[in-house]
Amino acid sequence: MAAAVPSLLALCARRVVSDHSSSPRWLSCVPRELYRELLEAAFAHCRPLAVGELVRRWPERALRVGGRRRAGQSPPPRPHRLCVQALLLAVVRGLENERCALQVLDLCGLQCEEGGMADSMGGWSLTVALCSIVLQARVESPKGTRREKERKRLSEVKREQDSIFKRERSIEKKAHTVTENSGEVQPATEQHEMEEDLSKGVRRKMEMAQETGGMKGKHTLPEVDAVPERVQVWADLFVTARSWERVRMALSVDGPLRLYCQQLRVEELPASKTVALLSLLPRSGLLGLDIRYSSLGVSGLALLLPALAPFPSLSSLRLHYCNLDLRRDVPGQEGMLRDMALGLKELKNLRQLSLTALRLPGHLRMLLSALSQPLEVLELPYLSLTPADLSYLSCSPHASSLRRLDLSENRLEEVTLPSLRRLLSHSSSSLTHLSLCGCNLSDGLLGLLLPSLCDCRALRVLRVALNPLSRDAVLSLVSAACRIPSLQLLLYPSPLEDYQPGLPPAPSSAQLLDWPLSEELEGRDALQVQLRTVLSENGRSDLLLTSDLLNYNSLLHEED
Repeated sequence: MAAAVPSLLALCARRVVSDHSSSPRWLSCVPRELYRELLEAAFAHCRPLAVGELVRRWPERALRVGGRRRAGQSPPPRPHRLCVQALLLAVVRGLENERCALQVLDLCGLQCEEGGMADSMGGWSLTVALCSIVLQARVESPKGTRREKERKRLSEVKREQDSIFKRERSIEKKAHTVTENSGEVQPATEQHEMEEDLSKGVRRKMEMAQETGGMKGKHTLPEVDAVPERVQVWADLFVTARSWERVRMALSVDGPLRLYCQQLRVEELPASKTVALLSLLPRSGLLGLDIRYSSLGVSGLALLLPALAPFPSLSSLRLHYCNLDLRRDVPGQEGMLRDMALGLKELKNLRQLSLTALRLPGHLRMLLSALSQPLEVLELPYLSLTPADLSYLSCSPHASSLRRLDLSENRLEEVTLPSLRRLLSHSSSSLTHLSLCGCNLSDGLLGLLLPSLCDCRALRVLRVALNPLSRDAVLSLVSAACRIPSLQLLLYPSPLEDYQPGLPPAPSSAQLLDWPLSEELEGRDALQVQLRTVLSENGRSDLLLTSDLLNYNSLLHEED
């Protein structure tokens, strides 16, 4: 409760930013140490005018807004879209403000995800807005902006100083030549007077250069590179076919704002446009690439993967519904698959690989064995995995390092159960998230799997929804979950008894998803009472149980 009580500083900051008409008074005297608190208050209470005034005069080199959640912490509140727009406009206006010291603007994690607040700014909207201000800054940035003037002034001073030094050396050389030609050694006083007379004009010009250039000493000059020529803007970009051209232009222009990307998400783009976009991104900083609903095919993916090799920090690759189906007999397909494996081999720092609905039965060994480092996150839903695939995975170098594993919608049978149990045994000390949704787990298969699940001592989240389980099997699942001390969330399936009559004897996950639940609440209420009893008997009030597929994720603050 104490953590929720605002501090006196936060209360004062809220009061200060509440009245925009008073901003000229407090902005002129507020110390730089309070800018951050005032900006947070302006964001929290939707004061876009105050946001603009503060950012336009931002006194520090870096400004971070938003940010991702940390483990065990609630996500930071998403600023109102009006505040975000005011922030972006203020960054452009701050380019000509002498009080603004901003050089790095970090907006990574600022955009709201799907299902966020209506007044927040989504990833696509934020990307378009960012590209607009980058282009606007390039157009509106005159040749005489503050930073450009400073750069030119320092360049002129440096050229003048170099000229003075050259002339001084020339004068000294001439004096030395005259002395040697005369064959006489002049007295020290006479020689000193001659040098002083020769360098009189030089010293005067040095003094003038010092006054105009702001030098602290006679021979001290700030380096030209010390004055930033641009502001680095870091963000997560979300690009679609509608915004691709604008993003391409923003990454191509050379202006006072330079756009950097940490997480790139593209949707409905062909491989050629995605590759073109990657060629424009700065090589440093890109951590993840998320491609969705793009008809890449095997040839497109073979073209895309080599374009990722120049990004040394890339650690996450996600491919969702990219129309990659290797079940069909296509000429040259095996060769392109080998090219894909070679492309994955060049991603030296890859730690997360997500392949959704790519239909790669029997090819998992070829792809994963090419990786140079073990994966920590592996998501393979709707991949039509074969027993051979699961057998390889259970003995692969990745098994002992996995933190997250998603095998949803891959049919598990009795023949594949030994491989799955071996996989869970190897990853028992590292695995924190496991998803087995829609895997055709029956009561019998679940009973054989429960001992292996209980051995996963680090497991925090377990998802087994959309499996055809009876009410007794669900109770056995919850009882086993209580014996996993680290488990915080269990997404269990609605038991078969809770559905309306007519459900097939061995329903698929799609049928369970579409089939309506019974309108009678007595059976479901009885199950809830039994589940609470199981939790109470095992002393697990900290374990969250839910069958809500849509909202279960909001019950737990996941890791970064």
